[in-house]
Amino acid sequence: MPFWTSARRSGAMAETPPMHARSESLADIILETRGLTRAFKGFVAVSGVNLKVRRGHIHALIGPNGAGKTTMFNLLTRFLIPTSGQILYEGIDITGERPAEIARRGIIRSFQISAVFPHLSVRENVRVGLQRRLGNSFHFWRSERSLGALDARADELLDAVGLLDCAAETTVNLPYGRKRALEIATTLALDPALMLLDEPTQGMGHEDVSRVTELIRRVAKDRTVLMVEHNMGVVAGLCDAITVLQRGQVLSEGDYDTVSADPRVIEAYMGSTDTALAGAHG
Repeated sequence: MPFWTSARRSGAMAETPPMHARSESLADIILETRGLTRAFKGFVAVSGVNLKVRRGHIHALIGPNGAGKTTMFNLLTRFLIPTSGQILYEGIDITGERPAEIARRGIIRSFQISAVFPHLSVRENVRVGLQRRLGNSFHFWRSERSLGALDARADELLDAVGLLDCAAETTVNLPYGRKRALEIATTLALDPALMLLDEPTQGMGHEDVSRVTELIRRVAKDRTVLMVEHNMGVVAGLCDAITVLQRGQVLSEGDYDTVSADPRVIEAYMGSTDTALAGAHG
């Protein structure tokens, strides 16, 4: 049985083919790393990674636990400083820039654990992101009325992620899957050109996985997405390109069919090329 066959066959989300047929005008490189390396006192977490992410694509970064996926995200957003190597965005070297400077360029990251304000309303969470556009991100003393101009756009974003019906709800009351949808809405409020999604379906039931997968598909129509994801059904049905990491290095790269046929990837996940990978991290 081919690797991850069941991931492609199981669930409605896996029946929709990835968006390979993109306009050639979008097929340029928006993000690139050259020899990106990060060492921690002798332990090399990321080693010489050369990564190219094409504009308008959904690109998955996968690999066994400890492969260096989250470290890569931390390097790309400068939460960690590279030991060596380069990061280029739109052809510009951003390796030495600070996290805030990178965010202003349009590289916005969501985190592995839902990062929302639990005691604000759903609409208020999105509005916090929108405040940046008015230049009053830290003006927390401003009156509720003065921020009302942001409500229409906040509601548009909530409608886009299927949360408009609970805009006034206190966020702590939302189920986990809807909190992750809210996190995507707050990320969209920052108007990203490149979204970095860190395990967006982690901990979700099947229904929430399907909902968030479709949401990512919709928002990716106007931007580029680089995501870390362990659910192989999501990766198979959603992603244009996949990079597999093992021990901090690129093990394999290509579309789903290319990566799933690579015996090195099967061995990395299961320890043997004789064992099918159906259901691994699924």
